[in-house]
Amino acid sequence: MKLAGKIALVTGGSRGIGRATALAFAAEGADIAFCHLNDEAKADETAGEIRALGRRALHRWGDVADTAAGRAFAEQAARELGPIDILVNNAGINIRRPFEAYSEEEFDRIVSVHLKGMFFMAQAVYPAMVARGQGCIINVASQRGLKGAVNSAPYSAAKAAIMGFTRALAWEATPKGLRVNAIAPGPIVTDLTATMTPEDRQAFIDALPVGRFGRPEEIAATALLLAGPDGGFYVGATLSPNGGDVMY
Repeated sequence: MKLAGKIALVTGGSRGIGRATALAFAAEGADIAFCHLNDEAKADETAGEIRALGRRALHRWGDVADTAAGRAFAEQAARELGPIDILVNNAGINIRRPFEAYSEEEFDRIVSVHLKGMFFMAQAVYPAMVARGQGCIINVASQRGLKGAVNSAPYSAAKAAIMGFTRALAWEATPKGLRVNAIAPGPIVTDLTATMTPEDRQAFIDALPVGRFGRPEEIAATALLLAGPDGGFYVGATLSPNGGDVMY
């Protein structure tokens, strides 16, 4: 059990990559707290699967762009489950538009969920991790932060910023006993990619060397590597399981 006795907090944990990560961590011995946005039925289902694995589960509605709400959830999780050992900053949204069609409100929403939410969720757990001299923070970026994408300018910009934030925080956190890394998934079968038109989806698949979209479980395996005992030499890194969409 690679995460036996650990407490993990996963944002956006009711479905997609967050759900797969929560279940993978629970299968390796971690108790799980996760937040979701207007997804109570799927959250209950995910929590039930975590408990079926013999682990504790706590979930709560919460918008990570609301700094006070994110901090309150981190405090509740620590109070009810114990000190947070692992934070997976996974919550995300996308609004697909041509560059010139984005409104200021849409831009602010995308950046607030991805970058602001991630920054302040990390800040919410950071002092207690530093006090204990241990902890792991995993920020979920995207391959679009590496290469960009049509109709995704704010999303691509926010995801690129996440990788910069990860490196900056790693410089500060690593000497204090923490591990901070990022994952930049390629196209994965989730609700976000479900918004693509069939034509866009097929064109994307045809351009991928592996000839398919990835599965959330494949990204969860990367998160488990970074969170577990085998990830100790990754510092400020961005791992990108992307099916060959970006090779670097």
